[in-house]
Amino acid sequence: MENENSSLYAFRKFGDTVLRAAYACCGCYAEAEDIAQDVFLLLHTKPVAFADDEHLKAWLLRVTINKCKNLNRSFRISRTRSIDEEKAGIYNMDVTDVEVRELIKALPKKYSSVIYLHFYEGYTIKEIAELLGKNQNTVSSLLQRGKEKLRLEISQINMTGGHNYEEN
Repeated sequence: MENENSSLYAFRKFGDTVLRAAYACCGCYAEAEDIAQDVFLLLHTKPVAFADDEHLKAWLLRVTINKCKNLNRSFRISRTRSIDEEKAGIYNMDVTDVEVRELIKALPKKYSSVIYLHFYEGYTIKEIAELLGKNQNTVSSLLQRGKEKLRLEISQINMTGGHNYEEN
């Protein structure tokens, strides 16, 4: 019964976070829902002891990212996903957020995952390095390069008469 309560607690507290992370990594809302379900099912069937909520959140995000990587490596996805499927599943978000997320999703995965974890989930470079199993300097470089690529994309949209974005 305690395991049911802890997995239900985790779902209620971090369900949206896991879903957003899965969507950011795989880019398809339906796949993100499946991944989120798999993550919480794993937590339910193979309970883990956590020191606090931050430890639980980090574990959930790490498992989510790993499941997304596995999905993207799978034959079904790597060889059969159409462009329409890549763009499908974007709803229940405001337009500006969707457009920025699309630009982030269009970045190479090494940049998009770091940007997502830093700006959307609020992780520090040190925490992201631990989550991804990378050196802090590597994460810092990926974050800087990713932000620069994102700025270039946004400035190109602005030059072509697209939406105006504020740069932070």
